[in-house]
Amino acid sequence: MMNIMITENFVIDKLKTTEANELHLLIMDNAERFRRFFPLTLSSNATVEKSAEYIEIKEKEIQQKVNFTFAIREIHSQKIIGLIIIKKIDWTKRIGELAYCIGKNFEGKGLVTKAVKAISDFAYNELDLKTLQIIAHKTNLESMKVAQNSSFIWKKTLLNEFTPKDQAPLDMELYEHTNEK
Repeated sequence: MMNIMITENFVIDKLKTTEANELHLLIMDNAERFRRFFPLTLSSNATVEKSAEYIEIKEKEIQQKVNFTFAIREIHSQKIIGLIIIKKIDWTKRIGELAYCIGKNFEGKGLVTKAVKAISDFAYNELDLKTLQIIAHKTNLESMKVAQNSSFIWKKTLLNEFTPKDQAPLDMELYEHTNEK
């Protein structure tokens, strides 16, 4: 289940309890970028202590098969550069939603697209999910590009799907990918 390789330089794997400081720094260094669409992740990592709790919670969620939160990291430095999450899993319908974020110094390099493809393979082959979804706001062009480059198909606009903190509800774009095996 662990070490889902994505390139010769990057890997996806579980968060480690010893990485609270590193996770906290990643989130805080990108706080402005993450504020609108990752408010819970942001608040859950506001301090190193909160990041330690976050990592423990994410480990329990993996054990309970509720959510699967993984680090995207450089292989050589082992530095966390982003997160990729399988969430809102409906085991009856075998559907899950993907969410992801990456540090500003690593965006635009195709890493998230590779991570989405790798985590999709994991979701289909290891978790036996049949459909994956990506939900993105129309202003988040990079996220929509990741969905399209990962062979996810636009399905519809979800009205009032997401409400950022202290803002009006937003319509979101739904993309889906179905395992063809």
